[in-house]
Amino acid sequence: MPPHRPRHPRASPVLVAFGRQLRRLREARGIKQETIAHVARVSGPQVSKIENGKKRASRSFVELVDEYLEAGGALVHLWEDLNKDDQPVPLWFDWPGIEADATMLVSWEPMLVTGLAQTPAYAASILQGNQEAIDARIERQRIITGEGRAVPPDIVLLIDEQALHRRVGTAETMREQLDHLAEVSSLPNITVQVVLASGEHDGNMGAFVVATMEDRSEVAYVETAIRSITTDDPADLAILARTLVALRSRALTEDMSRDLMRKVAKEKWT
Repeated sequence: MPPHRPRHPRASPVLVAFGRQLRRLREARGIKQETIAHVARVSGPQVSKIENGKKRASRSFVELVDEYLEAGGALVHLWEDLNKDDQPVPLWFDWPGIEADATMLVSWEPMLVTGLAQTPAYAASILQGNQEAIDARIERQRIITGEGRAVPPDIVLLIDEQALHRRVGTAETMREQLDHLAEVSSLPNITVQVVLASGEHDGNMGAFVVATMEDRSEVAYVETAIRSITTDDPADLAILARTLVALRSRALTEDMSRDLMRKVAKEKWT
């Protein structure tokens, strides 16, 4: 396993603005980061990341800290203002950092193979030959092997059965993609399950990923017809949790999923 290499994610102005105000309030009362970490039940390094604009604070964190600092709701109001959808810097700006730091990722993608498991040829067809976007997508796949991390994340990829049969690129592209997906499913930290296409379910509404962080908090990345967003709102996470239960109830086992991927690759795309 290669040594851990520290990342230097680009900080979002939204996150920096919130972190700066949090630090001002904390220092004005002479309170240390360790105390905030204890109050909010997170680690000291996480508080540091929030104050430096490298990690987005959850609402529960903000509410606990606002009360402890006797900020009178100032931090909560700031958090709400900065997380409005109409802000010039979108909330999904910090997703790459969240994805890279997560200890678990659960992904659902209707109709297509998820980006984390796409081959270069499959990605090129989806991204219409945009080489910069293709390279960025393939680079993200280092997350799967945990390159640069002491412990690789656990990843669950829920694959729509229709994605196995929906042609993207050439037949050779599809065969290579399904063979690659079957190979990825054999990695010890990866679970790939095919969700049967029959029937209606909430997963038909769109793709999403739920990231579980080191402190067990969750953040979701949701794709919509207009744009993609991140959310850690408990109501949103509850809806996605119910959707995942429904999806996994329709999913084949890992071994059955792998067998189906190889069967379709051989019988349809050869």
